Amino acid sequence: MKRGVLLFNLGGPEKLEAVRPFLYNLFSDPEIIRIKSDLLRKTLAWLIAAVRHKKSENLYRQIGGGSPLRKITEEQAGALGLRLNAMGFPTRIYVGMRCWHPSIDAAVEKILQDGITRLVLLPLFPQFSVTTTGSCLKYFDSLDKKLGLKSRMEIFSVESWYDEPKYVESMADIIWQGQMRFSSKRSETIHLLYSAHSIPERYVKEGDPYLDQTRQSMRLINEQLDNAFPSTLAFQSKVGPVKWLGPSTKDVLQEMGRNRIGKVLAVPISFVSEHIETLQEIDIAYRDLALHSGIGEFHRADAPNLHPKFVDALARIAARTGRF
Repeated sequence: MKRGVLLFNLGGPEKLEAVRPFLYNLFSDPEIIRIKSDLLRKTLAWLIAAVRHKKSENLYRQIGGGSPLRKITEEQAGALGLRLNAMGFPTRIYVGMRCWHPSIDAAVEKILQDGITRLVLLPLFPQFSVTTTGSCLKYFDSLDKKLGLKSRMEIFSVESWYDEPKYVESMADIIWQGQMRFSSKRSETIHLLYSAHSIPERYVKEGDPYLDQTRQSMRLINEQLDNAFPSTLAFQSKVGPVKWLGPSTKDVLQEMGRNRIGKVLAVPISFVSEHIETLQEIDIAYRDLALHSGIGEFHRADAPNLHPKFVDALARIAARTGRF
């Protein structure tokens, strides 16, 4: 048996000149922009990229000129490979980005070259949404139809892992570490603001389980923390005029300021790596908003990144799913 794990993520531009083509790839995805006509969708994606790229470039400039997502994901892949090997399951780990490099196509090409016979598809999104995990798995299925991948190897897919115990434990550990950044460490005085990436509200009405799974993640993490902190769930990163899941993180922060909540710890619940939404949107834009809204102390819990329990969670999921 030659074992392999393909980690999926959306990707992010590593240089400013990559921002515009990345945006085009993102908004060309039929699971992001639901327009049946490929030509119309790609035309709209081109227009969005043309209009937004200067603003987006400025945001990436604020975090050093590019996204660290690829670097962190490749480090996660390396750590996962070491952990599976330590468990007695030598496994090759691949990274495939839906909207950037290294692409899913390139990863599949390498998987075929390596002669993998048992492959686990593991999206790096704890909660399922058609816009993330669904898009990655659907694209992989299109490659399977072209290349006959299932006739060459056993393939096992993970759709969600929001309730994986070691993932929940890692998030609780990270929150306890974040608590240490406050001047007063009494948990009842620190409000947890779980901030998840938003999706269009109509997707949830059509059956997308993302909202329910995000709420379940928050409940499980709070239980792991012995419900020591008051908490609120909010959503960030909406784009365009359609109605998105709310309340928005921006609105919640302003409301917290009006209610004289003095200490807020933002918890990026749907993100497993540092990237533009954590490093710029939360750390810069929301921090500034919080302080101007009257919140005395605002800090953010780290993304899981390479937390040992998080890596262990990925290893357990892969081994269990692939029947290693």
